[in-house]
Amino acid sequence: MDDAGKAPGTWEYWARLKEDIREAAPSLGIDKIGFASAEPFIELKQILLRHRELGRESGFEEPDLDKRTDPALSLEQPQSIVSIAIAYPSKLVNPPRSEPGAYRGIISRSSWGEDYHRVLRKRMAALEAFIRERVPDARTESMVDTGALADRAVAERAGIGWSGKNCAIITPEWGSWVYLGEMITNIPFPPDKPITDQCGDCTICIDACPTGALVGPGQLHSSLCVSFVTQTKGFVSDELMRKIGNRLYGCDTCQVVCPVNKGKHWAHQPELQPDPEKVKPLLKPLLSMTNKQFRELYGDMSASWRGKKPIQRNAVIALGNFKDVTAVPLLAGLLLEDERPEIRGTAAWALGRIGGTEALEALKRAWPRESHPEAAERIGSALQELEEGDV
Repeated sequence: MDDAGKAPGTWEYWARLKEDIREAAPSLGIDKIGFASAEPFIELKQILLRHRELGRESGFEEPDLDKRTDPALSLEQPQSIVSIAIAYPSKLVNPPRSEPGAYRGIISRSSWGEDYHRVLRKRMAALEAFIRERVPDARTESMVDTGALADRAVAERAGIGWSGKNCAIITPEWGSWVYLGEMITNIPFPPDKPITDQCGDCTICIDACPTGALVGPGQLHSSLCVSFVTQTKGFVSDELMRKIGNRLYGCDTCQVVCPVNKGKHWAHQPELQPDPEKVKPLLKPLLSMTNKQFRELYGDMSASWRGKKPIQRNAVIALGNFKDVTAVPLLAGLLLEDERPEIRGTAAWALGRIGGTEALEALKRAWPRESHPEAAERIGSALQELEEGDV
């Protein structure tokens, strides 16, 4: 790269290195790469402040808004940010089907295959090695999802895609089926141009959101989002349980309905390809799974990060929404014997949804034994529903 007067440290040198990186990206397992300035995200900070004031945060975010919006707090004297995108699959090949007595749940596409945090860290490490081979004294700080910076804001600035009304980065090539990562560096790469918003007047994602969590274009009320709710560990309201359906982890609705995503499916990243039986599992076996069994089966997936309880609770919810009569003995056992009040209370709700004499008798047995206030309330509500229905 030193030929033609492109000496190290010159603008031409960094521009050439940038193009070399872009050309090498596919061999590094990176589907799209962009470059942005490392200036603070001033407008974003105001948006995040307003989001917090309205009580719309999930609690999973980096709490320090300065760290989320100022790259200099993650790397001293940053000069630019490199943003990467890796495309993931959107379709199951020959997916297993739910059948009466053998109903299945679904894990969202963002958790198919190996934990994307691990996959992206490998890609970022390969990118760092490529850069350091050419610039040995380069300083870098890479982040994947759980890092401080807001990765969607970085990707938008770097021209990876535009920020859609569904709060996802939408790329022209890969749709929104992409994972994002970024690297802050002291190398002054020439920045790319952002992509113009292409959502136009379309509001399909907002209209399709199961809970109305998309309260406006690019505005998410996190506590209403099904994806967020499925990752919580506590009790879930009756309204939200009905909206969860058979989702065990995450929600893809706002991406599935997006017209840009129509027909887009990516099967070229081997680590991200799904095992259909793992991502669309039978519900009843999940309820008797031990911690060890859960780790062995799901430990390599991002859906495992909250442990087995949220997924088991969501499986109970799904059985209630399916009104699976064959699940009543199993749910009755959870109601009467499980040590977790959230599971007992949710099992009561599911039995109330399913109904029948056996469900009613289980609720009657559990009622005088329950000491947890909220679980007792769920049992009482289910009893009332079934007794008033003359079951």
